[in-house]
Amino acid sequence: MSALSPHPIRRAPEGPLFFVVMDGVGIGAGDASDAVAAACTPTLDWLRQLPSASALLAHGVAVGMPSDRDMGNSEVGHNTIGAGRVFAQGAKLVASAIASGQMFEGEAWQRAVAHVRASGEALHFVGLLSDGNVHSHIDHLVAMLERAAAEGVARSRVHILLDGRDVEQRSALRYIDQLEAVLTRLRGDGRDYCIASGGGRMKITMDRYEADWNMVAEGWRVHVQGQGRRFNSAREAVETMYAESSVSDQWLEGFVIADASGPVGPIRDGASVLLFNFRGDRALELSRAFESGPEFREFDRGEVPDVFFAGMMQYDGDLRLPKSFLVEPPAIDRTMGELLARAGKRQLAIAETHKYGHVTYFWNGNRSGRFDPSRETYIEVASDLDPLEERPWMKAAEVTDRLVAEVQTHPYDLVRVNYANGDMVGHTGDLHAARMAVEAVDLCVGRLVAVVKRMRGILLVTADHGNADQMFEFKNDERIVRTSHSLNPVPFAVFDPSAPGQSPRLSAKVVRDTTPGLANLAATTLELLGLRAPEDYEPSLLANPDEEAG
Repeated sequence: MSALSPHPIRRAPEGPLFFVVMDGVGIGAGDASDAVAAACTPTLDWLRQLPSASALLAHGVAVGMPSDRDMGNSEVGHNTIGAGRVFAQGAKLVASAIASGQMFEGEAWQRAVAHVRASGEALHFVGLLSDGNVHSHIDHLVAMLERAAAEGVARSRVHILLDGRDVEQRSALRYIDQLEAVLTRLRGDGRDYCIASGGGRMKITMDRYEADWNMVAEGWRVHVQGQGRRFNSAREAVETMYAESSVSDQWLEGFVIADASGPVGPIRDGASVLLFNFRGDRALELSRAFESGPEFREFDRGEVPDVFFAGMMQYDGDLRLPKSFLVEPPAIDRTMGELLARAGKRQLAIAETHKYGHVTYFWNGNRSGRFDPSRETYIEVASDLDPLEERPWMKAAEVTDRLVAEVQTHPYDLVRVNYANGDMVGHTGDLHAARMAVEAVDLCVGRLVAVVKRMRGILLVTADHGNADQMFEFKNDERIVRTSHSLNPVPFAVFDPSAPGQSPRLSAKVVRDTTPGLANLAATTLELLGLRAPEDYEPSLLANPDEEAG
């Protein structure tokens, strides 16, 4: 662990440095699909005029994804912001482990296969079925199914979670047909491979931050117990529910595939279960349900089957959850949160439930807990469970109220806050609601500007990825609602009341000679706090004070 040293020129402000993440608020094309541009945002408009205003990359290789065709997301965005360096992330790590064969040579895969060979039970796969590459990728599932068949696994069952959030709203049938074609091909030579259950990701299984354990309970009932509305096939289930309502894939009810003998794939003693999502936040609760003993109280699991369970990755290294996993997660060390804690700096992290883990766990390099509890305060403001398009302001005001009260009564060096509105409401596909969501964030950032002036602090404003900035697109002259993240850059600005022009200037070398991204923010933050960043951090975006004067 390298200790932080004082910056040779820059000094810390009298008040706190406020680091604001406007989740999902990117820089769009300014067209009719851009809810950010359509919103009334006097504060953001003013920030864009500051000398520090710029745009940062928040997707693709700049945040550790396999290619620039891949969207960023809140997990990798906060990882990259906190780490100050670009680490290969879940999607890239998994693709590499599959391509090299390393996944299949690992202990978890070999145990899963050996377990079902000995028991005669099925090898079960549970996960998000799409190519969104945010939580999972269908190609990873296909590769594992093909390998299982090649290694002599006789029975396999797939429990599919429908996306409609990181991909088109009603695209489930495309992925189901792709998967069914693979399963049909693999069913030769006496193998029995099929889809066993499914449902929308926002209705079953994929809860996060313990916001609604009922989702996980319903997923358990459908996947494990085989209890739910029955259909002959996944396609029939989706087509039937499409005809019954206008909801998108993510909100479809859970379903069970059954034949004349009953459900085709309940999870029984002797089975192996592989959760093929690589992203951790929406995989932790199901992992707990499988691995916890009698102390588990979140819902009634009934008779818990004796299975071998593994995740695609270890979703929480501190909790060692799950115990077995297929691919090693990124080893993110020396995050700025850890370095600041070791340097004795006082930190506040605050967000509503939807993004609380992002300003804590993900910001800290996928680490639970605090580095120094005496100097770190983490505050979670409970999110509503009501439909977000009906209340796009969410808990932004309450988060701001609590933040302002906290900094007025306790001294902090760094305050990090996430406003979830742009991302969470953007995922609904409701353009009007997304515009109001961005306006709610702008209002709250405006309140922080006043606090910064009064406390003689500094305000840094950015985003972790885009979303509300592209709410629809056209394909073959058809307008398609987007509920996924965008590939657009995100804003960056620093307001410093004590600086000339109320803002430091940007380093011409960083901005012009390279393409800056979220990884540059850690060194920038440390510099604003009067500290020199580690040499292997991506460089600060700021010009030195003497360069600014010149």
